[in-house]
Amino acid sequence: MRILLIEDEKQLSDAMLAYLKGEGYDCDTAADFNSGNEKIHINKYDCILLDITLPGGSGLEILRELKKENPKAGVIIISAKNSLDDKIKGLDLGADDYLAKPFHLSELNARLKSLIRRKFFNGSEEIKYKDFKVNIAEKTLVVKGEMIMLTKKEFDLLLFFLANPSRVVTKESIAEHLWGEEMNAADSLDFIYSHVKNLRKKIMDKGGADYIQTVYGMGYKFAEK
Repeated sequence: MRILLIEDEKQLSDAMLAYLKGEGYDCDTAADFNSGNEKIHINKYDCILLDITLPGGSGLEILRELKKENPKAGVIIISAKNSLDDKIKGLDLGADDYLAKPFHLSELNARLKSLIRRKFFNGSEEIKYKDFKVNIAEKTLVVKGEMIMLTKKEFDLLLFFLANPSRVVTKESIAEHLWGEEMNAADSLDFIYSHVKNLRKKIMDKGGADYIQTVYGMGYKFAEK
């Protein structure tokens, strides 16, 4: 899952970034209103961790713009302000949760996992699809009773397909989702083919169906043929 952390307190931002990356999230950061607002218009994120009080403007205005640009994105407001009015304003604008500072990083992770399950997988921690099942928390894939070892990128790619069943997803959207701003330095997207090929092979080698369809000139679609 791809996350944008908008937080101006550098020490807190650095700690959150290190923790989230250690938990397997792909995470971009912004430290002020202008950079945060710019990134939500340029990139598509699954979840935004948003401080309300930012240099240059209000995080609530970013939230308002985000819901126009990417209404499906999850939002957790993170702020030292713990007043009822701030919480109500954020929730009214479309935020999904509110976490007051100071907080434990493990609590943030628990809130994130809960939000991802609600937003993309109907609240379930285990996704069952045809002849396999995926455990989001444990990051495991079982096909016909056999565990398959996936790399982090392969697991994230599988979740991306499962969150967009029967939809055509482009190579560009896959690259942006899995690699974020690191993709700015890439010369081509040919490596996407390798990740898709490896994931397809691992599923089929255990007797699973060939769910990943190539849509020539467009991208890929995850659906049973």
